Amino acid sequence: MDGTLGVDVSSIRVIGAAVTPAVMVSGCGILATGLDNQVARVTTRMRDMVREWRTLPEGHRRRGVLRQEVAIMDRRHALLARALLLDYAAILSFVVTSLLYLLQRRFGVPEVAPVVSFSLGVILLGGIALYAMASLRLSRRAMWLEKQELFEEDAAPSARGPE
Repeated sequence: MDGTLGVDVSSIRVIGAAVTPAVMVSGCGILATGLDNQVARVTTRMRDMVREWRTLPEGHRRRGVLRQEVAIMDRRHALLARALLLDYAAILSFVVTSLLYLLQRRFGVPEVAPVVSFSLGVILLGGIALYAMASLRLSRRAMWLEKQELFEEDAAPSARGPE
């Protein structure tokens, strides 16, 4: 106990240890919002592409590109959904970490338990990053398809010569 302030320093350490995961929960919440927005945008874009595909006549060249892009968007959606699930699992892990730290003295929770729980949350964050990077890679693939179609379209008239 500190004589000048009447504060038990070990209590401050416990509070600090409990607050650190709470900050991680806040960060994961912000991350969840961003991931949820990406999932919604991918869903909207897929619906727009399918709508466009349905309006094009059978055999239209764009239908093939749209089919490829929808397949890519479907894979992106799955990756982002997994990232979002990992994010919620990380939130849960950090909440459990805080609870374990707070219950340590009262119920004799082993010292290693909150450390393991916190470590799990950090590992889950790493998984989120991997899924997000894979999603970005697929996004680039979809953009490449659009660019390829655009430049083929531009090249087609010049290949036939001046009109």
